[in-house]
Amino acid sequence: MRALLYPTCLVDQCWPEVGLAAGALLEHFGVEVVLADAATCCGQPFANSGFPSCTVPLAAQLVAQFERSRADCVVLPSGSCTAQVHHYPALCGNDPQLAARAAALADRTFELSQFLLRHGHRTMPGRYRGRVGWHDSCHGLRELGIQQGPRDLLRSVRGVELVELRDAAACCGFGGTFAVDLPKLSVAIADHKLDTCRGQELDLLVAGDASCLMHLRSRLVARGEALPVAHLAQVLAAGLPGVPEVPIGPALQAMPRGGG
Repeated sequence: MRALLYPTCLVDQCWPEVGLAAGALLEHFGVEVVLADAATCCGQPFANSGFPSCTVPLAAQLVAQFERSRADCVVLPSGSCTAQVHHYPALCGNDPQLAARAAALADRTFELSQFLLRHGHRTMPGRYRGRVGWHDSCHGLRELGIQQGPRDLLRSVRGVELVELRDAAACCGFGGTFAVDLPKLSVAIADHKLDTCRGQELDLLVAGDASCLMHLRSRLVARGEALPVAHLAQVLAAGLPGVPEVPIGPALQAMPRGGG
């Protein structure tokens, strides 16, 4: 199996530890990993802001890299960006040839937990001792149907006690450009989410999208709360060679505080 690892913008620019963990995890299961180093943004901010045509050149770029890589599939540590790639065929509809190539890409594009479970990898090599809460990211849950899989994978990590959050499926409030356009509402949604986590004695808050975690971490820092956050890949791969220790709170504390 040869996989093109598409790390996404936020992982590449803000949270490279997630990409390292995802790559190490795939290699642990015998997957040959090729980095999508020519890929940039998936185009979701354009599409969500009412400029879908601006997504087309970005889609064409990823399609071309996938074809050049001769990979069997594309794997992303993000439900949000995976969902966007699945929209490529429709977004490229004015160019039938590109739309067909985009459809071939979309059929072979998987979010990390989807890929692992699809290929029978149900017992993870990671080690993390503590009570872990799982946040259902909106795109992963509502567009890709990702719900039980990550929970099962986390339960397979030695030392993890999975805690079901009281409002696990509630939005974190980030929503891409939503957090920019409506920052006060975005912050209120994040605070509601974090308020529901209180009293559950969590050691770590985990999700499958760096955007959700970055937003929630900014609010935790602003509120003076010590709950660390980590991406699913980091926990599943914790302890593998080259994978940074979990959690990585200080790296996120240095980032801009999205909604204030």
